[in-house]
Amino acid sequence: MYKYNDFDTAFLAERNAQFRAQVERRIDGSLTEDEFKPLRLMNGLYLQLHAYMLRVAIPYGSLNSAQMNTLALLAEKWDKGYGHFTTRQNIQYNWPKLSDVPDMLDALAEVGMHAIQTSGNTIRNVTADHFAGAAADEIEDPRPIAELIRQWSTDHPEFQFMGRKFKIAVGGAAKDRAVLKAHDLAVRVVQNDAGETGYQILIGGGLGRTPMIGKVINDFVPRADLLPYIEAVVSVWNQIGRRDNKYKARIKITVHEHGIDHIRARVDARFALIRPTFLGADQELFSEIKVHFSPPKFRTGSTTPYDTAYKTDPVFRAWADTNLADHRVSDHAIVTISIKKHGATPGDASAEQMRVMATLAADYGYDELRISHEQNVILPHVHKSDLPAIHAKLKQHGLGTANIGLISDIIACPGMDYCALATARSIPVAEQIATRFDDLKLEHDIGHLQIKISGCINACGHHHVGHIGILGLDRAGVENYQITLGGDATWSAAVGERAGPGFAYDEIVPAVERIVDAYLSVRDTAEETFLETYRRVGMSPFKAALYPEAIKKVA
Repeated sequence: MYKYNDFDTAFLAERNAQFRAQVERRIDGSLTEDEFKPLRLMNGLYLQLHAYMLRVAIPYGSLNSAQMNTLALLAEKWDKGYGHFTTRQNIQYNWPKLSDVPDMLDALAEVGMHAIQTSGNTIRNVTADHFAGAAADEIEDPRPIAELIRQWSTDHPEFQFMGRKFKIAVGGAAKDRAVLKAHDLAVRVVQNDAGETGYQILIGGGLGRTPMIGKVINDFVPRADLLPYIEAVVSVWNQIGRRDNKYKARIKITVHEHGIDHIRARVDARFALIRPTFLGADQELFSEIKVHFSPPKFRTGSTTPYDTAYKTDPVFRAWADTNLADHRVSDHAIVTISIKKHGATPGDASAEQMRVMATLAADYGYDELRISHEQNVILPHVHKSDLPAIHAKLKQHGLGTANIGLISDIIACPGMDYCALATARSIPVAEQIATRFDDLKLEHDIGHLQIKISGCINACGHHHVGHIGILGLDRAGVENYQITLGGDATWSAAVGERAGPGFAYDEIVPAVERIVDAYLSVRDTAEETFLETYRRVGMSPFKAALYPEAIKKVA
């Protein structure tokens, strides 16, 4: 993992001191809320429905045990004992007092963390594949590139006050686990016919009120050209993007209005202009950064404890089948820790649970953790012999749920319980769906099915790319939930199709149950997933299940 140097430490100390003074001026009335707002947003501080909310960056989702323990400290000392992991690989604290925020930021700085650029019209936290550096299908660890982009974009003078926010994701494997096609800009590690490693660049993806799938602007960018090419893309958008309407200011609208070929030509021209100014300092920095991401010295040994537990313990076996993924080293595994116990709030972890996960990382996981955009926590490197002990510890603390990729592994935004922008509740809907299918004992029979829930059209819950997407809206003061089907967050990305009229709050869980019943009745085999079935049969059987009365009237 990247470790801060003296420059990084001094930079953070200066920023935190600045913000401490700004907070003091807000508290004593020297600054109005309108004057304070842009200053707090630059430091990740929002004003939500009930209190301030501090959003802390976890760059490309990577952290160590000391950092996780500090996140637990913040939750325990300055919040209500928990934090909320988000779809941007950040963590949010929903109840801090304004006067405490500078102390929270100083505590974060002690372990090389901050909240800079987790808000505002700037380049946000760079996200990445949560299996980075561990996945068996990886071409190259994407984290060094993500760290290079993070350093380049932090406080970049040209990109601090853009028309809207700008989100970048990086992936280095054959499989897309970073929702690359739903980002303003995505960097995908590829190899050309000569066997050289480079980067495919996509732009113009995004969800929100106008969901769009990203388009390839360049199939192969050599490593030495990557940073100037990204700067050219952002610079062109910053120049020609809409500023008359914030709902049309994102790069996806710019690409849609101008066309990808026109944007490509402008980017190429801008790249030709600025490339000579990159004299190699970025490549020297990349070489320095890359050293921080050398793989750990993986230990070897017998996997007998794992093999025995898998054969004899059905609870362990169920967990292993759902929550483990193949590691690049055959006697290791990648562990996804579900923080979505049935009936719990997706993404929430208590201070105690954070400390448990930190301890497991220190004791068994080479001191590394990841946060996924799916709101779970990953131990990327675990020797298989340690898995039974890890599972036993997780079970003791409500972290042993065997549901990764299943119907209760729901992505959900905070919704109207916290968010000032929300138009409906998300959390209770997610809790009820998970509880219902746990009661039915169906989710393992259902298999891979991703539900994603947003409490407003900003789509922080990624509902557009859920196999089943749920969007909560306000209809004349009443919560109404629209359903979309067939969304996909992988490399075969697709925006879900709206099924029809929305459902009331007390109708949405039964509606999901009818969708699942329809799937189980029309799938070819138990191995055919929900998405595969939907792509084969289309919307008709699901619409018939959702709106039986309408079908009867037509008949």
